[in-house]
Amino acid sequence: MNILYIHQYFITPKEPGPTRSYWVARELIKSGHKVTMLTTSSTVKSNKDRGRVLIDGIDVIYLNIPYHGSMSVKSRLMAFLKFAYQSSLFVLKQKNIDLVIATSTPLTVGIPALLGKWFRRFPFIFEVRDLWPEVPIQMGGLQNKFAIKAARLLEETIYVNATHIIALSPGMMDGVLSKGISPSKVNMIPNMSKPDVFWPRPKNTELMEKLRLKEDTFKVIYFGALGLANALDYIVQAAEILKYDQRIEFIFAGGGGVEEDLKQQCKDLQLTNVRILGNFPMSTLSEIVNLADVSLVTFKNLPILATNSPNKLFDSLSAGKPIIVNSAGWTKSMVEEYQCGFYVHPEQPEDLVRSIITLLEDSELCARMGERSRWLSEKKFDKSILCDQFVATVNSISDSDPQHATY
Repeated sequence: MNILYIHQYFITPKEPGPTRSYWVARELIKSGHKVTMLTTSSTVKSNKDRGRVLIDGIDVIYLNIPYHGSMSVKSRLMAFLKFAYQSSLFVLKQKNIDLVIATSTPLTVGIPALLGKWFRRFPFIFEVRDLWPEVPIQMGGLQNKFAIKAARLLEETIYVNATHIIALSPGMMDGVLSKGISPSKVNMIPNMSKPDVFWPRPKNTELMEKLRLKEDTFKVIYFGALGLANALDYIVQAAEILKYDQRIEFIFAGGGGVEEDLKQQCKDLQLTNVRILGNFPMSTLSEIVNLADVSLVTFKNLPILATNSPNKLFDSLSAGKPIIVNSAGWTKSMVEEYQCGFYVHPEQPEDLVRSIITLLEDSELCARMGERSRWLSEKKFDKSILCDQFVATVNSISDSDPQHATY
């Protein structure tokens, strides 16, 4: 099939950020499909603000639409709408598309897929990475009553018109089904571990020295997006409680809208046990995560965020790290069922401190949890397993008549 894959923020392994769409696209190509990725880049310089490049077999089309984590809500919305508009124009000009895959966020990536179905009869898969618009509503980023009503209408319209929907967590799948969508057109394929990209090995002492990390500390890492949803102040509060414990060092690796606030907060509290390292390509990030002893996956205490399927969780599993989570959703169930980490109360940093101390003082428990994490990444969440599931979903659509899909 000739597949158009719409992902506004497509990332390759050479860049910092989530790479799910890259791995899925590669597997689709291996299965005999042709994949064109429609995405954005603020660095593309070419005629008509468009760049086109072949990346590992993926035909990638970049639209020049600036976006960064520190943008205002209004600026982000404009970037979402601009991409929806330009990608819609692109879709409507196409004639030989067999399937569109549109992956959120934002929700507006579903607009070109909808128009492709209505005006070009292109079937589409919609991938739900977060339950928008509920996430920005609960986060306070979407408050206008008219805008909320319009966004919810768009969400339901996308779900109804999609040939199939892929959700990234049980909670997201429940959210889709709650809109009256038939279970027959929805399946769950969670985020993916990358055991060949993140893996346990001897620590890179030269990198440790270069990053000015202490060699003999118990290292607690948070890596990934530094955003409002990630409850980084919760981690800082735990670091403050432990500021005089010279055995423990906190590491932040990543970037986002609250990075500067995080730095200022640590400076104001005079936290010498915190290192904020910035963004890195995946190969370097893998080395940094390998330096750590435990990984944190934290979110604000909002019901909608408990449905998350965070990349950092699956990369932490691959790296063979014990994982501490603070969302009372499926991630809590996972770490408890497989005994690869702890759940801590999202509003009690003292609980986080207790879990860190437990792992610090019980090296055998820490090692066992890390081994279980690695086992889980290989046996249940390996990208090769889940990409195969994604390809099977695509192939099932190609074998059926999209006009007779069950809504």
